[in-house]
Amino acid sequence: MNLQMLVQGLPVLKQGGDLSIDISQIAYDSRKAIRGSLFVCITGFVTDGHQYISQAISQGVSALLVERPTPELLAPDCPVTWIQVANTRLGLAHVSDRFFEHPSGKMEMVGITGTKGKTTSTYMTRAILQAAGRKTGLIGTVANIIGDQVTYASRTTPESYDLQALLDDMVLAGLDSCVMEVSSQGLMLDRVYGCDYKVGVFTNLYHDHIGPHEHADMEEYLEAKLILMRRCRQAIINRDLDIFPKVRAAADEAHVPVLTYGLAPKADVRAENLQKTMENGRSGTRFDLVSPWFSGSVFVGMPGRFNIYNALAAIASAACCGAGLASVQQGLSSIAVPGRVQPVPTGRDFQLVVDYAHNAASLESLLLTLREYVSGRMIVLFGNGGDRARSRRFEMGEVAGRLSDLTIITSDNPRTEDPLAIIADIVTGIAPTGGRYEIVPDRREAIDRAIEVARPGDLVILAGKGHENYQIFKDRTIHFDDAETASELLAARFGMGD
Repeated sequence: MNLQMLVQGLPVLKQGGDLSIDISQIAYDSRKAIRGSLFVCITGFVTDGHQYISQAISQGVSALLVERPTPELLAPDCPVTWIQVANTRLGLAHVSDRFFEHPSGKMEMVGITGTKGKTTSTYMTRAILQAAGRKTGLIGTVANIIGDQVTYASRTTPESYDLQALLDDMVLAGLDSCVMEVSSQGLMLDRVYGCDYKVGVFTNLYHDHIGPHEHADMEEYLEAKLILMRRCRQAIINRDLDIFPKVRAAADEAHVPVLTYGLAPKADVRAENLQKTMENGRSGTRFDLVSPWFSGSVFVGMPGRFNIYNALAAIASAACCGAGLASVQQGLSSIAVPGRVQPVPTGRDFQLVVDYAHNAASLESLLLTLREYVSGRMIVLFGNGGDRARSRRFEMGEVAGRLSDLTIITSDNPRTEDPLAIIADIVTGIAPTGGRYEIVPDRREAIDRAIEVARPGDLVILAGKGHENYQIFKDRTIHFDDAETASELLAARFGMGD
């Protein structure tokens, strides 16, 4: 595509060279900047793409998009075309969207943001749309799904070029809709700039993602998420939030119509007469659905009040895309989400589930929910990620000590920190509760210990990593999957498998 066409509509501060040249690809990694490519210099948390301008030029790159022209670009004999813009992250999103000819505009897009519930809500929305006969892709924390093709994701919201390429693949595969998790980082760093969202959903906001490489404070965290409310064509907001007025105000200011969901009588899409039940071997909740489109009885095949909220968000999103009640009922009755209250068959008279709960709020909600389905003890295993807010460790320790019968403290993703130091912080939180706990630093050994001590009627909960299939240490990253590991250990101990 012609470079002039790629940057059309992008405020250009300075430029040098011929803008009529053709661009065959876009790169933001200097190792992929070759002849025919536009190299976009991104200033990141760890490295700065501007440091690799000389390398890109030597590799024959055709053009560069920069924030700061270097002396070699300003030289009279500069061999490449260059363009200066104020923000190359936004610039990357802009040129990527144009390079792939605006693929988000060729599908109905549903974007879901919030601290909790994004993953489950996206899977639920996709299940409903699939039941309605729609060809629906998914982009999120667990995986990216195009038809039968599933690729595991490295981040919740891909970098803008990768996102647009993924959306283009969906269009080429004949998909008519896409449901995606939209992270606060993805919004703040302009990864989703240019995406055309038919529906934008705001699930909730909890104290999370505050740190040197995330958000400075809760105000910045909220403001990042509100970007979606201003850029979608239909906002769907949890009516029961304390901050509901602020979230609605963001949509109203942008003249975006709003639908609400929740348990409150004022919610447009709401659940009434909730009943915990077991249907077709699945724990869940049946409720009476009230909505602007249809009403009826719905069973959600995942336990917990929080999953009612996730289901309502999904119902509203799918209904805005034309799904009916029968599709809602079919999609939600058999819903399964990797790493979200995911059962692992034990072959014994105790239960074991894997869940992604990795902060105090999500862990407390999970334990209170599952307690209602347990006749014996609740055994909780978890650790905490390194290079994250220390407060999370104290808080999760307090919740586990207060609500579980036995806590097994282990490692999560320690990253650059000492695993034992992280565990010590968790103990600081759990000790004042008087709750029973054991320390087993090796996560595989800890899971084996949890299985070893489980008795009839007990529920073992492996919390924190959920769908993740890796463990990050200071000097290495290894393959590690809680559900897979538990299955292997169960087979070794009891001679059974899945």
